[in-house]
Amino acid sequence: MPIIKAEDLLIKEDRLATYAKALSHPARVAILKLLIQKQACICGDIVEELPLAQSTVSQHLKVLKEAGLIKGDTEGAKVCYCIDEKAWNQAQSLLHEFFSGYQTKRAKCC
Repeated sequence: MPIIKAEDLLIKEDRLATYAKALSHPARVAILKLLIQKQACICGDIVEELPLAQSTVSQHLKVLKEAGLIKGDTEGAKVCYCIDEKAWNQAQSLLHEFFSGYQTKRAKCC
């Protein structure tokens, strides 16, 4: 049986918490859904697609980028955003591992 180091465990839990925090706001979920739907880098279209002010969208993009779920490339005065596939796959794996850890039991407990 593999030995799990405490540092590795804390790193995984910290990463999961970072992703969960980034996903905890409806505007950020909407931005991610938009990026998933478009399947491409989006520059100025995000503000046009959502009923939010430019400054609000920018703040949410910052949180998503800091969490690593999206990446942004600068093209002149614009920043184009897309899903960061590596981080997205890691988030998906960590969330799946977390939620699949609970097994429904036949007996009711509460």
